[in-house]
Amino acid sequence: MKIKRFITAVLLLFIVLVIILLVKTWIYPFQKNEVDNSNTTLNIIPSEKAIKRLVGGIRIPTVSNEVYENTNFKPFDEFKAYLPKVYPQIYRNMDTLTVNNYGLVFHWKGKNKNLKPILFLSHYDVVPVIGYDVSAEIATDTIFQPDDTPVERINSVQTKWDYSPFSGTVINGRIYGRGTLDMKGMLFSLFEAADDLITEGWQPERDIWFAFGHDEEVSGRQGAVHIADYFKQQGITFDAVYDEGGIIAASGSAMQSIKKPIALVGIGEKGFLTLRIKVSGLGGHSSMPPAKSSLVYAAEIIEKLNSNQMPATIISPIASFLDNIGGEMNFTSRIAIANQWLLKPVLFSTLSKSPSSNALIRTTTAISMAKGSDAPNVLTSVSEVTVNFRILPGETVSDVINHVKEICKDYEVEMEVISDREPSSISPENTRGFNIIKESLSQLYPGTIVSSYITIGGTDAYKYQIVSDNLYRFMPVELNQYEQRAIHNENEHITLDNYGRMIWYFKEVMKNY
Repeated sequence: MKIKRFITAVLLLFIVLVIILLVKTWIYPFQKNEVDNSNTTLNIIPSEKAIKRLVGGIRIPTVSNEVYENTNFKPFDEFKAYLPKVYPQIYRNMDTLTVNNYGLVFHWKGKNKNLKPILFLSHYDVVPVIGYDVSAEIATDTIFQPDDTPVERINSVQTKWDYSPFSGTVINGRIYGRGTLDMKGMLFSLFEAADDLITEGWQPERDIWFAFGHDEEVSGRQGAVHIADYFKQQGITFDAVYDEGGIIAASGSAMQSIKKPIALVGIGEKGFLTLRIKVSGLGGHSSMPPAKSSLVYAAEIIEKLNSNQMPATIISPIASFLDNIGGEMNFTSRIAIANQWLLKPVLFSTLSKSPSSNALIRTTTAISMAKGSDAPNVLTSVSEVTVNFRILPGETVSDVINHVKEICKDYEVEMEVISDREPSSISPENTRGFNIIKESLSQLYPGTIVSSYITIGGTDAYKYQIVSDNLYRFMPVELNQYEQRAIHNENEHITLDNYGRMIWYFKEVMKNY
């Protein structure tokens, strides 16, 4: 009898629990993503002139070097000379300033000095093309001829590119070339937007600034850091700062279960720490190996680092992200999001299975390098492991170091910090700076989910925290998985449609802020 009553009680509790879970899911305030069914037709086709101006910029190989002093600055000088040739109106209507030789700053004066200015960022340095000799292909006699028809140049070194990386080839509705997406496409779309508005006789209400760095790909210490310091010294602060760092992920490319595009607006970015761990052990000849050499110890540490990662947590931007996309997810996922008080372990388990979503909920650990002996018959007394961590806002470089120390406590190790940077602050969402992104995208990409996000990589925006609390990392291009992988990779390209949409978007933001 007692057993029967116990089973009945358990069943009743289970039923109550299920009802609670279902009710909480039903009433949970998931964002409703409604489609604007208005028949507004937007003119997003970029002009032939706009295309040719971008192509001319792609042809200039402004490749930044990890060792700043080893950078070939001749192309940077060419790029600086190219902009006023193709955008004379901008140089006539804006005050211009060069910071630290190559940082380019533009000031478009507004009508109302009582309004705080806004700042648009980009950068004009690009990453190298592996196995490609830039010097064999540069044609300086055509560099300043933006009206030339883009042509494919001869590639002097075999690469996996379909079209030469610095040719700016326009074909099949796409512009190919290093920097088309990262980040000359954004730079030129900003200038196209401003140039169009100047042609229309429009003047901003508030001051608008533009700042283009020249070494973002290798840290921004010579570009963005100096420009931000200039603004700080001048006492200039901004109502909003806009930079790269988020995109519109095409349907299914952010999460397979989401069948709508998602505009990912970075309101913060991860920090990083690269550690070299030197592990000591017995060395000697390989014919008489000890039970465990330094390399075996290193392997054990690698396994522990990989299997004992930093704990998962949901920070405020990701909580908002889940609320925004949850309404489009399957019912099981919605139950987990709406009932984290009980099902958070299930939610963490689900998100951890995908590298992209796992990176949103924890400080990630990437074992990137390992080194043992230089000879096959020698056991080195010291082996090395290099680990790269991407640190979630709310945690610190010190937290990660202490985590590694705990893992390595039973081994004889030395740790060397190769590079580090704390995570950024988190920008608010209840601002004009964030809301105008949503307003503009509702016209440009109807039905797209717009959500805050954490930018996984680093951007120049980080340096501008000293002059604004409102930093938003977003480039209004819709990219599928293939196009996303092209960034920093072979066949980097931008579609003409995306280029035109960027120009339209930035005009809207400038006009309506």
